Amino acid sequence: MTKEALYIGIMSGTSLDGVDTALVSIKDRDINLLASDFLSYPESLKTQVLAICHGQETNLKHIGELDHQLGVLYAEAVNSLLSKTTYTAHDIAAIGNHGQTVFHQPDGAIRFTTQLGDNNLLATLTSIDTIGDFRRKDMALGGQGAPLVPAFHRYLFADSDSTQVILNIGGISNVSILQPNGEVIGFDTGPGNVLLDHWCSHAFSLPFDKDAQLAAQGNVITHLLDEMLKDDYLKRPAPKSTGREHYHEQWLKQCLAAISTPMNKHDVLRTLTEFTALTITNAIEKYPIGTAPKLLVCGGGANNPIIMKRLSELLKGWNVAPTDSEAISGDYMESMAFAWLAHCYLNKIPSNLPSVTGASKAVPLGVLYSAD
Repeated sequence: MTKEALYIGIMSGTSLDGVDTALVSIKDRDINLLASDFLSYPESLKTQVLAICHGQETNLKHIGELDHQLGVLYAEAVNSLLSKTTYTAHDIAAIGNHGQTVFHQPDGAIRFTTQLGDNNLLATLTSIDTIGDFRRKDMALGGQGAPLVPAFHRYLFADSDSTQVILNIGGISNVSILQPNGEVIGFDTGPGNVLLDHWCSHAFSLPFDKDAQLAAQGNVITHLLDEMLKDDYLKRPAPKSTGREHYHEQWLKQCLAAISTPMNKHDVLRTLTEFTALTITNAIEKYPIGTAPKLLVCGGGANNPIIMKRLSELLKGWNVAPTDSEAISGDYMESMAFAWLAHCYLNKIPSNLPSVTGASKAVPLGVLYSAD
């Protein structure tokens, strides 16, 4: 049993659109979203972070400056959230901060993950104890360090007689497969919005395809889709995780270059949209589903009508719906998850799932950065 406490979760994901913050109350098996907020990335900061994610050469001075700037941005996001409520810093037990991933290398001889955002600065500027650095303990135990949200999904959604899949479509798509026998499987299925957003920026000078209006003007290019589906990551078994280190501009250029015929820019976007939907369904349809399987979708991709329509068409017999239909905000699911991870750390509750990440054991994740 744990007493009721308030936490703030911070998430800035692969899409780099901004910072989500969620203020929640947690007591035992109950979590309630009390307030939420969104703070856009300053364009210059977004450009610099994207450059590093895309492999541009950098140096320690630049990394240190970005770490500082992100820490300040996260503090601004927390203070903005609190300013819209009746709560103060003294009411908050802790902040759970994911940080901004700039490189994730979970495989090979040297395995590591790097998230920027100075947590000491965040704790000092908000006067709130901060829990951060959630991924590296799991990796030290042999895990992928990702995805971490499936443990939160298990906490939220009770067991049922049928499979429930919680799908987050952010920059990268990841799933939590809650099976009827109680086993939880989770992994990154492949790209979510990352390639769509890149193509919108490159071909249309727009940050994203609002309501899939641009993709709706195109048709699927079968040869291009087939080329993309050859990607090695899609064939790997779980546990696995990925990011911009794999699905980036050069990856897309290589796929486009393999197709000799000229391609309409709307058709390319429609094909990328289909690729996201198809890789998700291919990844989950092989699991036993029971009589009433359910796919609950959160993240920015839940607002893409083509992706949602195709998921419903491809997963015959499934109930496909946004997590909002279960009274859980799809926009703030991940920031709520990191508030919960902070709660787990303070209460010494294991918060990784070895069946998901491949870690040797379950442990409380995170590091405490004191506000004192």
